[in-house]
Amino acid sequence: MSDQPAPAETARQELGPRTADAIRAYAARTRADADQYAAVLEDIATNGLPSVEDCTPWEELREAQLARLAAQRPAVA
Repeated sequence: MSDQPAPAETARQELGPRTADAIRAYAARTRADADQYAAVLEDIATNGLPSVEDCTPWEELREAQLARLAAQRPAVA
């Protein structure tokens, strides 16, 4: 332990209602994503890994995601 005193508490900056709501919404989305990920891991632990034939190759997943991102982007003239 150090002989130095603990630093004084710093005051927190209050957030506006819209900012606080946006942070709560982000937290809810993050929690939902984590719950979904945990459910997948629990399924794998219970049932094992799926067979290769039942899986989608990562290249197809990548191309689908890139197509979704390109569709969201405004077209350049």
